[in-house]
Amino acid sequence: MKQNFTVRQGALDGVEAFLSVAEHKSFRKAAADLSVTPSAISQAVRALEARIGAALFIRTTRSVGLTEAGERFLSRARPAFEELVAASEVARDLGARPAGLLRLSVPRGVLSVLLEPLLASFCLAYPEIEVEVAVSEELVDLAAGGFDAGIRFGHLIAADMIAVRVTPPFRVVVVGSQAYVARNGRPTRPDDLRQHQCLRLRRSGGTLAPWSFKDQGRAQEIAVAGPFIASDYPTLLGAAIAGVGLAQVPEPIAAEPLRAGKLVHLLIPFAPTTPGMFLYYPGHRQILPKLRAFVDHVKGHSRAMRQGGAGARKTG
Repeated sequence: MKQNFTVRQGALDGVEAFLSVAEHKSFRKAAADLSVTPSAISQAVRALEARIGAALFIRTTRSVGLTEAGERFLSRARPAFEELVAASEVARDLGARPAGLLRLSVPRGVLSVLLEPLLASFCLAYPEIEVEVAVSEELVDLAAGGFDAGIRFGHLIAADMIAVRVTPPFRVVVVGSQAYVARNGRPTRPDDLRQHQCLRLRRSGGTLAPWSFKDQGRAQEIAVAGPFIASDYPTLLGAAIAGVGLAQVPEPIAAEPLRAGKLVHLLIPFAPTTPGMFLYYPGHRQILPKLRAFVDHVKGHSRAMRQGGAGARKTG
């Protein structure tokens, strides 16, 4: 049987007019209620009856009453129409003020150090917005996953996304524990890592990430080896603190263990700088107030971190 791929037009046409006539038992009062002419109400009801294929009202010169078909239609149409009106009001409310559920996809590696203060201050500033954070190292499809926005390293974000800076650029550094360095010595050049135990990162696509360096302005990648592989930076950092081997991680993640003396910097002259973290979302012409509020909050947070520096890679 051939399927009909056309969208049925006017399925709700005349329903509001019918409900108003049924409530007032009068075409004239219904017209006044809806601010239209009695003729317009009569035409709308006749068109509805023609589509349904049954008379809905018994009309006389003195009164208007419902037929049996009209009574049955009213019993189902009134609650359904009220639900549609309520749904419209809910949607309109979300379009008018910052409220509702804001779903974000973020990487686990930077959540605790870089993002938790940002999210905490936002929740305090906008109590009517519920923030849901889905932690994932993968670059998810925001629309397919039902996310409003995501946060990732700048170089990983697709060009068709709007991107707003969350953090300043930062270095990716090699770190190791004091005990590891005492046992195995301190590398002085990236090539020395071939004689060291290196903790490796498994990317979401399944490949092992090489270690990146900057040598006299030129980018350099080294395929390292070692006894431990993980899919996120905090796990690698924990293994480095335990003395299992050396790790290459974003510097802000390692800042506290470095200050506490649990780790030491290595190969600092060769540390590359990343663009930093960005909030990204699809480039719609209009975004809901909940996301606009978060974008503005991120911009303010970023300005504070950079002490008045420039904020967004694109205008958000």
